Amino acid sequence: MIDINLIRTNKDLVKENIRKKFQDDKLPLVDEVEELDKKSRALKQEGDNLRQSRNTLSTQIGSLMKEKKLAEAEAIKQEVRKNNDRIAEIEKEEEVLAEKIRKIMLTIPNIIDKSVPIGKDDSENVEIERFGEPKVPSFEVPHHADILESINGLDKDAAGRTSGNGFYYLMGDAARIESAMISFARDYMVGKGFTYCIPPFMIRSDVVDGVMSFAEMSAMMYKIEGEDLYLIGTSEHSMIGKFKDQIIKESDLPVRMTSYSPCFRKEVGSHGIEERGVYRVHQFEKQEMIVICRPEESMQWYDKMWQYTVDICRALDIPCRTLECCSGDLADLKVKSCDVEAWSPRQKKYFEVGSCSNLTDAQARRLGIRAKGEKGTYYLHTLNNTVLASPRILIAFLENNLQEDGSIRIPLALRPYLGGMEKVEPKKKIK
Repeated sequence: MIDINLIRTNKDLVKENIRKKFQDDKLPLVDEVEELDKKSRALKQEGDNLRQSRNTLSTQIGSLMKEKKLAEAEAIKQEVRKNNDRIAEIEKEEEVLAEKIRKIMLTIPNIIDKSVPIGKDDSENVEIERFGEPKVPSFEVPHHADILESINGLDKDAAGRTSGNGFYYLMGDAARIESAMISFARDYMVGKGFTYCIPPFMIRSDVVDGVMSFAEMSAMMYKIEGEDLYLIGTSEHSMIGKFKDQIIKESDLPVRMTSYSPCFRKEVGSHGIEERGVYRVHQFEKQEMIVICRPEESMQWYDKMWQYTVDICRALDIPCRTLECCSGDLADLKVKSCDVEAWSPRQKKYFEVGSCSNLTDAQARRLGIRAKGEKGTYYLHTLNNTVLASPRILIAFLENNLQEDGSIRIPLALRPYLGGMEKVEPKKKIK
């Protein structure tokens, strides 16, 4: 949520930002909220004047009562009653206007960074840099579901019976590899000074409203029937929500946290749920990171955070690249975002395994996350980034570490988490 002062002082900038995001249907909202804000401020001024008048009149009543001028005092009391009635009306009108203004402000997108490329959708995202050589082996790389089945690592049929489409059982060495990668990612982030956290896996609607737009919530999140609770789609939401309505000491900044959680997503849209593999599913596991920091430090943290994900991919012998998200691909709260994509030797292309975002003060304004410094209280900046999300990273791991004989090589970084195991042997031939 942007500062309403920006609409008061530079609404053309707000409108231009909306155009850059190809959301022209939202342009009338800027003028609408400007008019509502003017009405609200006029009502506030009227209310303040009436309260000041009431105080003055109350003083006069006291003097008249002392002088036994009861009739004059009663006349002024009548005026005070009228003032009180009007003040009550104003307060109700202000409450209605404030709700209308907030509802609109929640839909107006954050001001994107000047460095963000302009484009309509993810097809116009821009490659930034590649890390590691994207190799294609001399042998054919099978579908990841076939690799998993060769080590008895995947059972979607049973998951279909228990839970339906979009769920899976991960078994044996495949499950161990996934857990090992998450543990490695956790320890890597702890080594970078982040505090490890296991957060609540359900959050209330006021936290959801604070961390994302309604459109995102509707497409992503599962609601618990009969409860004001939602299953998290990413633990960033719980971690940012932890600081709702808090004033953080400047000496405690920056807040750095890394968390493990299962994540739950509807995956509504044209892409649908993958029938065979585990690329797009309703439930997955994730190691996440967040930073809450001073405004002047957020871009520095942004550059550090995506690099952490790249470093983890390279430690797992997965070539990757970073992709700058264009204006039309940015969620409304984001100022700048980049995807980390892993190389797929089977598909001979990159695919997304993580995303790093700077939301500046958008979430902080919605949730009331502030710090108090020498110049007063101010809103902080929030950032989030995927450390590692499985099963997508598992797919990249399997494809890039598969050997011609069907075995799966275990990179050095992962061996301590797997009892020193150097490779996983296939249990049966890949079909």
